[in-house]
Amino acid sequence: MKYIAILLAGAADVPSEELGDKTPLEVAKIPHLHALAKSGRVGTVRLASERFSAMPDAALLSFFGYEAEKIYTGRAPLEAADLELKLEANEVPFRVNFVTESAGRLADPTAGKISNKESRALMNFLNKKLASDFVRFFAGTGHRHIAVIKDAHGYEALSAKTTPPHEMIGEPVDAHYPKGPGSELLKKLMSDAKLLLQDHEINQVRIDLQENPANLIWFWGQGRMVQLEKFSQEYGLSGALISDAEYARGIGRLSGMTVIEASEAEGELADVYEKKSRQVLDAIEEKDFVCLHLTECDRASRDGDLRAKISGLEAADYFILSKIKNYLDKAKEVRLLVTPIHASSWKQRKRLKDAVPFVMAGKNLMPGDTEKFTEIAAKSSELKSKSSDLLRQFLAHH
Repeated sequence: MKYIAILLAGAADVPSEELGDKTPLEVAKIPHLHALAKSGRVGTVRLASERFSAMPDAALLSFFGYEAEKIYTGRAPLEAADLELKLEANEVPFRVNFVTESAGRLADPTAGKISNKESRALMNFLNKKLASDFVRFFAGTGHRHIAVIKDAHGYEALSAKTTPPHEMIGEPVDAHYPKGPGSELLKKLMSDAKLLLQDHEINQVRIDLQENPANLIWFWGQGRMVQLEKFSQEYGLSGALISDAEYARGIGRLSGMTVIEASEAEGELADVYEKKSRQVLDAIEEKDFVCLHLTECDRASRDGDLRAKISGLEAADYFILSKIKNYLDKAKEVRLLVTPIHASSWKQRKRLKDAVPFVMAGKNLMPGDTEKFTEIAAKSSELKSKSSDLLRQFLAHH
């Protein structure tokens, strides 16, 4: 038996006036998703917990059957795992974002969606200038990077309260600086980096081109490194994970799955999705379980871009789900699961803790009464799943 999971992160939403009191799922042209709903079983699941409702990485941990409430410590440890960093017992990873500060406010949490080439050059520059026996910087992708800080006094000294920059857009930076134990070190590093960044030629060029500069670094998401039960031991299956999100790949590596990197959507979305569909179909030839994690709808929601969210849904349906459904129709020993994992509001530009729809189709899954893959249609289904049970239900009787 083969199993494929397509995770359309953030695809679920709430109705808006702009769409005639409908959601993007209700208005998007997604015939293959609706066909799967008609031939499979539709239900609802809430993977976003009360405690970590805004954390997609915690929701993804729940999807894979882990108890996020007990093991989730922060975004940075998962992304450090993706970079395969080897940390000492007294070292703590932090997520470091390049952001844009303007007139004392957080203007852009992505520093103008800075390119990998520019951001890695800036991060390597900061590492040369600021790294010490206690602090190391590691380049990631785009505006997302990692700092590892050694704590001579135990974890307590690095338990500062930090705020994700995407939650403070337009707000005064001073009001959200790290607070509590260890915060003075973090603020000193941020201040020193600001002085170095404002005069860097990369930022000068960005300003000349009227692009947002990466003129401040922001620490958040720190936590202790985590250990996960191996996917193969938990489910008795070989697995592969395809994602462009560092936290997702980190979860994949920690769980022992084969991780297949998928670059972010640079260029035509059609080409990117065509590549990802091929990656899924190639991987399922070798693995029992393949999970494709797509983040375009979530990014569009956080950008407040309704058109991009609907386009992302339609592209996923046309370029990916059409091919996966064709594979499902031809092969007999296959099951397919599709879910948004969590809801993201394009209008509020934030993630929500609402329950989201899912559909399972394939071998031994009899059709239900639902004919559409939408939030409201799923709510009418009697099939409800607990967060950590969804994948087990999908993989049952393999």
